[in-house]
Amino acid sequence: MFGVVFPNRSFPMDISSFAQIDTTHWILDMNTFVEVCIFLLNGLSLPPEKALAVYIQSPGSPFLYCGAVAFGRPSAVLQLPWPDPGGQMQLTADAAPISAKIGVSVEDLASLPSLDVAAEKRIERLALKVGENLFNFMQSFCGVDGSKLVVPIDILDRWFKKFQERSKRDPEYLKGFAL
Repeated sequence: MFGVVFPNRSFPMDISSFAQIDTTHWILDMNTFVEVCIFLLNGLSLPPEKALAVYIQSPGSPFLYCGAVAFGRPSAVLQLPWPDPGGQMQLTADAAPISAKIGVSVEDLASLPSLDVAAEKRIERLALKVGENLFNFMQSFCGVDGSKLVVPIDILDRWFKKFQERSKRDPEYLKGFAL
């Protein structure tokens, strides 16, 4: 029904690499991957109202939704939020690797949040970085009136013009905003 690839780390693996829990759920134990490419196999598609949802679970934690593939989106590269039990990664050679499980589940497409959680998170981070840039620019021009910050009325125009000019001069500048 589906296959997975861990970019730059594995060859394509089919459903037989996963342990089947029941007719609509599969699990794969893993310990080093940060993203997965999941795809529907040719000729074995889901009904249009169904999706294969991908989850990750660290020991002692619930499964977290990472994204999905469906008839309209037969493949996706999904970021896997790496498990962080106890709040610290163990990076020493003698430490046992942290284990996690990838879960795949057939679900109703309408019940899933979004097919591209990673893209939504990138957009959110981009918006925060641009907002931080604007705030820092405005802060250099602001005054204080009691408990209020006062900025010149044209501050947004000035910031946007500066932002556009810098983007045109230095194409690498905008890459610093994309995470």
